[in-house]
Amino acid sequence: MSADAATASRPRPRRRGAWIAGLVIATLVVLMIVHILTGQKTRTGSPPQVVSTAAATLGDMPERLSALGTVTPIATVNVLPQLSGYLTEVGYQEGQDVAKGQFLAQIDPRQYEINKQQAEAQLAKDQASLDQARADLARYTQLHEQKSIAEQTYSDQKFTVQQDEAAVKADKAAIAQDELDLAYCHITAPVAGRVGLRLVDPGNYVTQSSSPGIVTITTMKPTTVQFTVPQNSLGQVLQRVNGGTKLPVTVFNSDNSKQLATGELYALSNQMATSTGTVTLRATFPNDDEVLFPNEFVNVQLLVDTLHNAVQVPTPAVQSGAPGYYVYLVNADQTVSVHKVTPGPSDGKHTVILAGLSAGQQVVTDGMDRLSDGAKIKAASAQPAAASSTGASHASHASGKRSHGAASSAS
Repeated sequence: MSADAATASRPRPRRRGAWIAGLVIATLVVLMIVHILTGQKTRTGSPPQVVSTAAATLGDMPERLSALGTVTPIATVNVLPQLSGYLTEVGYQEGQDVAKGQFLAQIDPRQYEINKQQAEAQLAKDQASLDQARADLARYTQLHEQKSIAEQTYSDQKFTVQQDEAAVKADKAAIAQDELDLAYCHITAPVAGRVGLRLVDPGNYVTQSSSPGIVTITTMKPTTVQFTVPQNSLGQVLQRVNGGTKLPVTVFNSDNSKQLATGELYALSNQMATSTGTVTLRATFPNDDEVLFPNEFVNVQLLVDTLHNAVQVPTPAVQSGAPGYYVYLVNADQTVSVHKVTPGPSDGKHTVILAGLSAGQQVVTDGMDRLSDGAKIKAASAQPAAASSTGASHASHASGKRSHGAASSAS
């Protein structure tokens, strides 16, 4: 092979390599264009949001007012001595239940017995003087009729009788006072209840109305619970009470984990507290098991009314924002729309919808973080919002109509 032929054949591999490089570059450009186009289509066609839904249903909803209350005994009596003396006996034990009239303590009665004997002696003396004065007056009366004595003597004797009669009355009053003092020496329970810790011992000298007294007695059963409601809720309570309705009251312990007792409302205060804008109410409880302890803090629920056949949805479905209260309503084409509603009372799990929603309509209950008006959804499950007629009520909205015409509750 000649040198010229070898020189002519060298450029061919270089042209082939350039052609291959150009082909690779063109392929990469096409792949990038396809990737960009397909990426845009993916972003514009995002998958539906998976959410949980529930159907609005009809049911009864109790309207309750929740408040913090204090167990207030019907009677708390601090028994004080009504005279002075040494205690000779204490007849109660700490924490004992006592009946009305039961013996509690004894004050040394000897001084008061002596006082009574002196008063009885004075009465005997004055009674004898009175008898003598009356006998003299009878004799003077005969002589006066016969004009045998002076008019002044007759008149003086009548005054003497009146003075002796007054002295006898004073003596009898002194004896009655001494008898009362002897009764005060024997101290008894003025009310039935439970005595507190021991305050005195035999040998202590007590004086009239001395502090801390003999003992404190607290009535355990029945008992009452005192609580307050805001002024905006007072109208609906008054409407029911003035209509003769006995409103039931339920009491729970301080952390709402246990129901303690049930009773009924029986009294309202006669004025509003200006500093808090609340009014004080009082409910009575039989407390036969003595589970309500005096001065204990409890949670109170006052059942004001019950809404019948009310539209209800799970409470998480109700949202609040710029448009007010709203729900995400599920449309027939599996999209959602922001739907304004008017919420009513709630029992914590379910909320009444007073306006803006009908029974049977589907609402979103979970997965609303990235939802917007018109967004596509995929329902994970559709469960009806079961009607609730019982349960603890800790939140309610402040408007609406009820079966008895009272305003809706405000928690």
